[in-house]
Amino acid sequence: MSEHRRKPPQPQGGGRAAARRGQSGSSSGRRAAPRGATGSPADSYGSRSPGSESTDPGGEERSYGGRAEARRAAQRGGRRRAADNAGGRRGGPGGPTGPGRGGGRATTAPGKKRFIDYPRAGKYGWRRWVPSWKLVSGLFIGFVGSLVVMVGVGYAMVSIPSENDAAKSQNNVYYWADGSQMVATGTGVNRQNVTIDKIPEAMQWAVISAENKSFYQDSGVDPMGIARALGNMARGGQTQGGSTITQQFVKNTYLSQEQTVTRKFKEMFISIKVGTRLDKKQILQGYLNTSYYGRGAYGIQAAARTYYGKDALDLKPSECAFLAALLKGPTYYDPAGNADLDPSANAKDNRERSEKRWRWILDEMHNDKHLSDTQYQEAIQEYPKPQDRKATKGMTGQISYLVDTAKKYVLNHSKITEAQFDQGGYQIYTTFDKKSVNALSAAVKKVQKERLDPKHRDLDKYVQFGAASVVPKDGAIVALYGGDGYENGHFTNNADTSGVPVGSTWKPFVLAAAMEYGTYKSDGEGISPLSKYNGNDKLKVRNQDGSYVLKKDGSVFYQRNEGPRPWGYVTLRKAMEQSINTPFVQLGMDVGMSKVRDVARASGILDASFADLNASFAIGTSTPSAIRMADAYATFAASGEHADPYSVTSVKKDGQELRSFITKPKRTRAMPENVANNVTDTLENVIQNGTGQNAKALGRTAAGKTGTTDSNKSAWFVGYTQQLSTSVAMFRENPKDHELLSMNGTAGVDSIHGGDIPTQVWTEYMKDALKGKNDPGFPDAIEIGKVQDEVGAPSPTPSVTITPSPTPSDSPSPTPSKTTTSPSPSVSESCQLGWDPNCNGNGGANGNGAGGVDTGGVDGGGGESPSPTVTDTTGTGNTRGNGNGNGGFFGSQTG
Repeated sequence: MSEHRRKPPQPQGGGRAAARRGQSGSSSGRRAAPRGATGSPADSYGSRSPGSESTDPGGEERSYGGRAEARRAAQRGGRRRAADNAGGRRGGPGGPTGPGRGGGRATTAPGKKRFIDYPRAGKYGWRRWVPSWKLVSGLFIGFVGSLVVMVGVGYAMVSIPSENDAAKSQNNVYYWADGSQMVATGTGVNRQNVTIDKIPEAMQWAVISAENKSFYQDSGVDPMGIARALGNMARGGQTQGGSTITQQFVKNTYLSQEQTVTRKFKEMFISIKVGTRLDKKQILQGYLNTSYYGRGAYGIQAAARTYYGKDALDLKPSECAFLAALLKGPTYYDPAGNADLDPSANAKDNRERSEKRWRWILDEMHNDKHLSDTQYQEAIQEYPKPQDRKATKGMTGQISYLVDTAKKYVLNHSKITEAQFDQGGYQIYTTFDKKSVNALSAAVKKVQKERLDPKHRDLDKYVQFGAASVVPKDGAIVALYGGDGYENGHFTNNADTSGVPVGSTWKPFVLAAAMEYGTYKSDGEGISPLSKYNGNDKLKVRNQDGSYVLKKDGSVFYQRNEGPRPWGYVTLRKAMEQSINTPFVQLGMDVGMSKVRDVARASGILDASFADLNASFAIGTSTPSAIRMADAYATFAASGEHADPYSVTSVKKDGQELRSFITKPKRTRAMPENVANNVTDTLENVIQNGTGQNAKALGRTAAGKTGTTDSNKSAWFVGYTQQLSTSVAMFRENPKDHELLSMNGTAGVDSIHGGDIPTQVWTEYMKDALKGKNDPGFPDAIEIGKVQDEVGAPSPTPSVTITPSPTPSDSPSPTPSKTTTSPSPSVSESCQLGWDPNCNGNGGANGNGAGGVDTGGVDGGGGESPSPTVTDTTGTGNTRGNGNGNGGFFGSQTG
């Protein structure tokens, strides 16, 4: 038997490859098992080649698992020996100091146990950041406990409100510009608490059915309502009132009405306490005794006396429903209207709102079984119209309108609510000059006595005046005339009201826009007042593209003048002097009515007073208040600088001055200085040579413009010196529906012109107001703009020409007139001479055919025939006191 060389035994642990791996842990990318992980002396592991075997010293075979198992074993061993690995490093094959890399994780020695174990010790990955149930439950218990403590403290600290404390009110004291007291007025005499047995059950159920049906069952607090209010405050929005009667009672008695989270929480705690300490009858009594019903009436007893002249106990169910409707907001539900506070709160809209809510409350009372069928039918039969407003003590003559204007200014320029204001305690220092106010009132009364006789002449009935006087460069309102006085049943402030079109007093804004912006033909260069426009009657007005302005029915629109005089082409200065309509209508179209509006707005006219921007816009279909017109003309007097009108210089409460009134309105540049000075120069000529000649009796340098509207429904004069700008409006108004009536025949004359009675009133007042003051005149006007000759003149030259007649009456031209022949308008421009067949037959002056005309006014105004363009503004002026906010002193709550 042949001998064979015997193969030497292989090293245990998996052969040479494993041995090599055991010698150098870094030679391969695989990690060695940590010491003790496999149980071998070398604490290493290797891979066996297929078919290879390995035995330990005892001769047993050893089989190894996968690497994952090895790593898990290493981790278990690594954690147990963490303290033996310096720095937390993994041990190599030779132990902690061996050359290989171990599989153990770094750990730290356990420290002190934390009170709040977060992030969690001993957890890894996302588990480390998930709080334990112990932590969550502990925090929840702590939060609830703190909340309970806070509620308890809050509940203990607040006290139950007293309706008697809430009834305490003070007078508001108004002062003249010189600091002397004008009047003290308040609600202290118009409040009287009554017990629940003196309040009709119908009144009790009316407010419950309307405000809080679950009143007798709820806890007195509406958590959702409070949450909504807090949410609104957090977003900076409007807050909401209390949702329950209890909360509203608390709010009524909470004298500090600032909308803050702190106050809201206090109110909630008080409501909770009230709900637990007072019975429902006491809460309802307190609510009805502290609620504000408008017209200065606090509490149901005062409301019953104010609106129906009877005690609360004698109120009928129908009247109770009316008073309950007022609680929704007396400003908007008093049928007498409160347009002076908000134009949308006019009498017409208020009546509709009031009647709708009155019916709804009666329906709810009936549905809730608080009114029998018989009682319901009786109550719903007729709306219980309340009595008219009455003047309170001291509020007579013009004082009532001065107080009204100042109060409105305060409310529009502060966060004070009307209810807060009426609780009194305010000192209001105004801009009103007592001497000037008396002078303006005396001027109106004097002219009324001289010119009007309502006892013997029906057409003199219902004639009213409104006037205001403003300081240029400042805006202070020194005087106003609002009407015959509250004591005579006139509660509308005519100086600060809407609905009276201003007529041709609007034309200076058209001229100013033309001088500043030019026309579409002048390439943006302003045009001169010496530019010539067609002044003939029945003018066909052109759009900027050359087409004719059409009426709503598609027929051609014709602009009318006062009479048929063929003026021919006249300068804008002459057209202003004689208040000729047609040049300014075409000028407005050439400039662009939006530019005219922009100039008027910059001068102080409120957006709410603007009429539609059709052709008639240029001749005064807009309806600003007398205050705003005086202020806008003050811009011309101040060489183009505008200051908003204001009536209050300071308001104090508890000796502290409110910051809202420390500074007066700032001046802004409304138009270039020379534009304003040229307007003034043109308006000086109106007084010297034109329709305003009656104002020459003032005996000093002045400028002004007359205005008379369509059908003679209103007449204006607005004029100024450097020291004072004053506007006077005259109109007739139906007292039932507040519609404007024609003044044709009033004062025994065919028609009232702005240059007649209004100018007479203006002159009488200005004489007195300016007595003893110097006459500074006006700055010189520098020649301005491009002179455009015969704008719109026909081409070729028409074959028929006429020579203008001499200037009518005794109004000389501002400059010597030349005896030149002016070309007459062509057929396409005017139907004055009967060249256009549309002027006759089916068309003509009757306005019924394709060539219908705008009848115009003496000094301008809209027209009662259909107006041009699809916007169709009639300009009849029948908008007085409507909901459009047509240009009062403030125009809106933001004023």
